[in-house]
Amino acid sequence: MTSAASAASAARARPTLRDVAQLAGVSPKTVSRVVNGEPGVSPSKADAVERAIRQLEYRPNITASSLRRAGGRTAAIAAVLEDVSNPFSSALYRALEDVAHARDVMVFAGSVEEDPGRERALVRAFAMRQADAMLIVPASDNQAYLTREVAPGTPLVFVDRPPVGLHADAVLVDNESGAADAVRHLLAHGHRDIAFLGDLRTIATARHRFQGYKDALSDHGIRPSHIAHDLHTTSAAEAAFGRLLDTPSPPTACFSAQNLITIGAIRALRARGLQQRVAVVGFDDFPLADLLEPAVTVVSQDPYRMGRVAADLLFRRLDGEDWEPTTHLVETRLVPRGSGELPAPP
Repeated sequence: MTSAASAASAARARPTLRDVAQLAGVSPKTVSRVVNGEPGVSPSKADAVERAIRQLEYRPNITASSLRRAGGRTAAIAAVLEDVSNPFSSALYRALEDVAHARDVMVFAGSVEEDPGRERALVRAFAMRQADAMLIVPASDNQAYLTREVAPGTPLVFVDRPPVGLHADAVLVDNESGAADAVRHLLAHGHRDIAFLGDLRTIATARHRFQGYKDALSDHGIRPSHIAHDLHTTSAAEAAFGRLLDTPSPPTACFSAQNLITIGAIRALRARGLQQRVAVVGFDDFPLADLLEPAVTVVSQDPYRMGRVAADLLFRRLDGEDWEPTTHLVETRLVPRGSGELPAPP
């Protein structure tokens, strides 16, 4: 299907106020009154309109008359992020904001917290407000629904996780390679019993990092042990790693696959006085990691760089450039600081 045909198909799939009026058997003006909560509509007609809205999944344009500027732009773009309080999400947002500010464009952001329902609700809310473009860190396992929720031609770019069911630009890192680098670093310092602490297995990046961990161990003929998945909070990571450390044969090192999980792992070590004995390499940097004792060795992504690349793609498309959607990779790098260089016990 050509891009023009795809746009036409998406446009047909997006119901209009007139579609609602026809299905409900009322006038468009009556639908407008119901949507805007105005009086003067009989209960029976209001019920018919509301049923039609639900059946068609109609989403009103709540800003067409008040926010649009010349050229049909709202001067606002949206960021659908995993968690705005997480340093990774915050850096993405700041990069997008810096680029947008230079163009006198506002940025609206929200957190999905790995909830597909919240993802769709945020996308729908931003689409209703006619965001000119969207940066999305997806939580759902399929983003084909965007063809119905977002106006045809709206630039989209996915960050950290690739889109599924939709052909769109993406800005990613090589998570498997970065995780393997972390584990090989620990292996080089004599460790063979290396724990894995991972985020939710529903997250593609978490699965990729676990695969990189397994691949690095397999290359050295080592079978993985001491594994803990689905640790989405600092407290969950602290408790899980604490249980591993309290076993009769605890791990001598740990690969932590997300920055908040790394913080939980460090808390578990410090609670037991083991921070100078058990090596740690974390995926993702975090504030003050270099000031701890020992300072934390990390596989560093560059979320600010990722955000700048994503913002550049969005604004180039808004400026009228067109190209086949592509995936852009931003490299990771290992940052040795001390915790990952602790030697394995003799």
